[in-house]
Amino acid sequence: MAANFMNTTRDQKFILKEWLDMNQVLDTDRFKGGYSLDDFDFILDNGLKGAKEVVAVSCEDSDTIGARFDNGKVITPQSSKDAYYFIVNNGFAATNVDPDDESALPMAVVWALYEYFIAANPSIQTIWLANSGAAGLIRDFGNEELKKTYLPKMYSGEWTGTMDLTEPQAGSDVGDATTKAIPTDEPGVYLIKGTKCFISGGEQDITENIVHLTLARVEGAASGTRGLSLFVIPKYLPDANGNPGEWNDINCSGIEHKLGHKGSPTCVINYGEEGKCKGFILGKAPGEDGTGQGMAQMFKMMNEERLMSGISGYALAASAYHNAVQYASERIQGRATANPKAGRCAIVKHEDIKRMLMFQKSHIEASRAMALSTFRWVDIQNYSNDPELRQQAAVFLEINTPIIKAYCSDMALQSISEALQIYGGYGFSEEYPVAAIYRDARIYPIWEGTNYIQSMDLVGRKMTMKKGQIFGAWVQHIKDFVEANKNVVGFAKEFATYIDSLKTYDEILKTALGLFATPGMAQLYATRLLHATGKVWAGKLLLEMALIAQKKIDELGKEHYDYAFYAGKVASARFFVKNVVPEIAGLLEVLKNADATAIEVEEEVFFV
Repeated sequence: MAANFMNTTRDQKFILKEWLDMNQVLDTDRFKGGYSLDDFDFILDNGLKGAKEVVAVSCEDSDTIGARFDNGKVITPQSSKDAYYFIVNNGFAATNVDPDDESALPMAVVWALYEYFIAANPSIQTIWLANSGAAGLIRDFGNEELKKTYLPKMYSGEWTGTMDLTEPQAGSDVGDATTKAIPTDEPGVYLIKGTKCFISGGEQDITENIVHLTLARVEGAASGTRGLSLFVIPKYLPDANGNPGEWNDINCSGIEHKLGHKGSPTCVINYGEEGKCKGFILGKAPGEDGTGQGMAQMFKMMNEERLMSGISGYALAASAYHNAVQYASERIQGRATANPKAGRCAIVKHEDIKRMLMFQKSHIEASRAMALSTFRWVDIQNYSNDPELRQQAAVFLEINTPIIKAYCSDMALQSISEALQIYGGYGFSEEYPVAAIYRDARIYPIWEGTNYIQSMDLVGRKMTMKKGQIFGAWVQHIKDFVEANKNVVGFAKEFATYIDSLKTYDEILKTALGLFATPGMAQLYATRLLHATGKVWAGKLLLEMALIAQKKIDELGKEHYDYAFYAGKVASARFFVKNVVPEIAGLLEVLKNADATAIEVEEEVFFV
């Protein structure tokens, strides 16, 4: 039952074809004369078909057999290999970051597809997804020799790439990394020595070579993150023909035994145990001040991975939701409050079941809208010739990234928990799929910088950039939408509620600004402020889509086959704006109290 992956393409089609202006992307030089909006139907339908028929088949093996560690080697189930090569051979993976690939898709479309593949088997996502990010770093920062040597095999998926930051003694504090890079007589080539942990796909038997994108400190470089450089470190050094050659003194000393993602090898990697591990620096060596380029380079991949974490959360939440809907429609139990004499009924008719389903539906649709609209801005930033549009894209990417990573992954867990609750006692059983989905989704609030780190990024950096101008422009975009649409017929109550919440949010920001002047208070309240910001943004996006959906209802009528979908979009907005967005008022009261109990309390009380 763990492989019971369920999803549809309808909402993705709505977002890409009816809500977002994807023609702004398709009309750029990169895509002009290629894809049309109607092509998205075929692409999404076939992606979902492959996710169900090939990728999902591997999910149960990943969860029950898992990745095994044997004498330094990682062994994965055959079905994982089949799923991986289905994704890469059909052009769904790293070929889309190849600037010379004429068949490459816009990132908004790519990530709409990725929702299906991630949910179908989350255990293998790190193998093909991290490869795209690693290839992108070599593409953007590598010299011509590195590009020529590594990119063709990485784009094709014959080789994979990883992101190696974390060390046992450092954890999220990357600046404490101790992995060393010792210069050699060969320019740009260093000997690497150190250990990295929690490296997804750091060792596996799916591809013939693994290219580690690794942060290390060149001897004499500055301390902290400022002194780190980024290195390309292949498991096997390519030979003269570009094939895997000499082993590069990289060892896997073990894999983690995890709550979920059991088919994903999360590795401890040792470099240079024999003093022979070669790394090839990306960009320039640290200058006289000891500053390396590694963190700035790695942040490009990290931000992509952070967006991936948020998308992964709602991808699994969507699968849990669709399973819960099916179960609720089939499970006969109790009697409907409105008509108890009619006999026993499907639990989908019970009020609290409907509430839980609406909670899931509205949060999933909001999260999907957040992510795909943001990847449209990625496309604009990458390919538009309009400098104003590119500047607007930069604003949205700065603010949206930590919210998507943290808010979407946190809300996904709550949504999956509601799906599990709908099953009752059966939901806690591994016989049904939601238990495994819940286990797999728990990693996303932890991955790529914990959600607290994302909250501090938003509160401590993004909200204050350019004296608050960047964040101010982001909030103003929401207010402009409200001003333009607050009088739309049929949505008066929703906009009235939302406008009141926006006023509350303004007061939250002003109160927080004063409170955060006290040391420790920003850290104490950052997560809650990020969640409030996520709720405000989600409400705006749902309302925006609901207005389009209502127009369609007015045009098509209730008898149209698509009525239920459009009615559902309107219902999601109404539910979320009236039930979820007003929750931010509670944060205002908390901020006004300025309670510091959690940081003032003596640590000894926690041990009693």
